[in-house]
Amino acid sequence: MNAISSFVQARPLDGILTLARSLSGHHDDPRRDAKAERNATGAHVQIEGLQHRYKGAAANCLDKLEFKVTPGQIVALVGRSGCGKSTLLHLIGGLMQPSAGGVYIDGNRVKSACPRWVVMFQAPSLFPWMTVAQNAALGLRFAGRKAEIAKRIPPLLELVGLTAFADRNVQDLSGGQQQRVALARSLATQPELLLLDEPFSALDAFTRRALQQDVRRIAKELGLTVVLVTHDITEAAIMADRALVMAPDPGRIVTDTLLDPGPERHRDNPQFEAERARLATLFEATA
Repeated sequence: MNAISSFVQARPLDGILTLARSLSGHHDDPRRDAKAERNATGAHVQIEGLQHRYKGAAANCLDKLEFKVTPGQIVALVGRSGCGKSTLLHLIGGLMQPSAGGVYIDGNRVKSACPRWVVMFQAPSLFPWMTVAQNAALGLRFAGRKAEIAKRIPPLLELVGLTAFADRNVQDLSGGQQQRVALARSLATQPELLLLDEPFSALDAFTRRALQQDVRRIAKELGLTVVLVTHDITEAAIMADRALVMAPDPGRIVTDTLLDPGPERHRDNPQFEAERARLATLFEATA
């Protein structure tokens, strides 16, 4: 369990508040200019010589990572538990700093969390006593952009399919609906990069599939760059344009492959199944 998840579980209110501030850009951001006020476009991500070793560990958990993600691309980090996928995602998001090397977004070195990139975790981390609309607006509220709430939140709730639930308390929603609220909250600050740390893993298969397809559609409509952590080969084939297959001890990228599962990305399509099977073979080769 990562430190942030532990913090949220140990101290629910403070943990939710910390995450909301991080997602909303509560950290100082000197690059907040006219560009941030326009519709978001996908960020360019560059990883250079990235290495990381946790305090007290004898060896690196990530070693000599080098790759780029082009604007608007959806990339899946695929690998078994313990290969460093989530650690890499948190380094990209500025939630921790690498031991060596660096992460660069649009040419700027990542030193902390920022409203231009947002992390979605496995738990939606919502304020249970608030409505759907109030939770979706948290990022804007913490960023001091309350004036934008009335204009931005209704279309976002429509985008994620929750218009009819705007005034409902989030405690009354299903797990999938709560993740849709978290997605709307993540999109409210107009990020350029969406980082997904297995946010659908606790959901039932039907709900998970619907969210996988909807998040891909929304990301493409908005032109977002997305980096997704998953050990689910089918999820990677449904959502991603490209897969980076990781191996452990130390965490490293062993395969970098473009995905072409067909325009429908549907499980009943032979092209999808062939591409899923190819990715599964690459995944098994890392064992």
